[in-house]
Amino acid sequence: MRLIAILAVLPLLLAASFAAPPDAPGAVWQQLKAPEQAGWSQENLTAIKDYVEEIGSTSAMVVQHDVIVAAWGDVSRRSNLHSARKSLLNSLIGIAVADGKINLDDTLAKLNIDDLPPSLTEAEKQATVRDLLEARSGVYHPAAYETTGMQEKRPDRGSHPPGTFWYYNNWDFNALGAIYEHASGQSIFAAFADKIAGPIGMQDFSARDGHYVRSPESRYPAYLFDLSARDLARFALLFLRGGNWNGVQVVPEAWVKTSTHPTSDTSSGGYGYLWWTGDSPSGERGEIRFPKGSFWAEGHLGQFAVVVPALDLIIINRVDSRLTKRTVSKKEMAHLVHMVVAAAPKG
Repeated sequence: MRLIAILAVLPLLLAASFAAPPDAPGAVWQQLKAPEQAGWSQENLTAIKDYVEEIGSTSAMVVQHDVIVAAWGDVSRRSNLHSARKSLLNSLIGIAVADGKINLDDTLAKLNIDDLPPSLTEAEKQATVRDLLEARSGVYHPAAYETTGMQEKRPDRGSHPPGTFWYYNNWDFNALGAIYEHASGQSIFAAFADKIAGPIGMQDFSARDGHYVRSPESRYPAYLFDLSARDLARFALLFLRGGNWNGVQVVPEAWVKTSTHPTSDTSSGGYGYLWWTGDSPSGERGEIRFPKGSFWAEGHLGQFAVVVPALDLIIINRVDSRLTKRTVSKKEMAHLVHMVVAAAPKG
């Protein structure tokens, strides 16, 4: 599918030095009229556009200093975030922790969390909320909305005590959704609309854009979000700005810092609290390398929101399965990110 580059004609309002970030986007994103005046070359942007088309993205965005440098495809079209949804839940849990509604050290036993037979063991119930956020619960019960790969790689029940082993585990993430809803008294989707989407001015999202997927094997459903590329970019920008939006602390700054700090090694760097990270706690570089200091939300088929704080940069990639049978791999996304980083002005 050919994608048409969107390089809209709007005044360039940023100072050439970009010494201080401007205000966050208002009701509508601003786009650079002449990216070359901000240090981007048209040749580089054309090469990035060509690669976006080559790998099969259905929409993509490059944002720097709070304005759109370039965008391709329909960035207003809502589509399934898949596992990138987990980073959205992270923001709600951070607010609930600050409000005293969730204690990260509470165990599943204390919270009366169990599941359908074969039920959780007493050892599994010693996992904490923090363990679930880090995907280190040691609970390997079947879960809703697992991919075939997740099912095949799932460790045996009881093979790892809570807190000792990282495994990207939908049971952890789905149970966190249930813990949040019980603690807050709101559905995830209504809470996100109220506490995140509204305050940061998402243009396309409403609570109706979320729905649950259930499984006969587990009592905890997956919570799916349909989100547009431009709204996902706003969410990424919120975390780039430390949870602050135009002077309002939407998500606690300390929570953002902790969430995007690695606690486990992965093949692409590390993993924090429902966020992937370019760095790892061991200092080892993964097989797939993202820029140092970067972090991102990631979902099945090629949903990515990558944040590169050192360059005040965000790269969004979306793959809508209703429009294409293509997928974008993590390796392809890492290459796209490095293309953008190499092209970005460093001043």
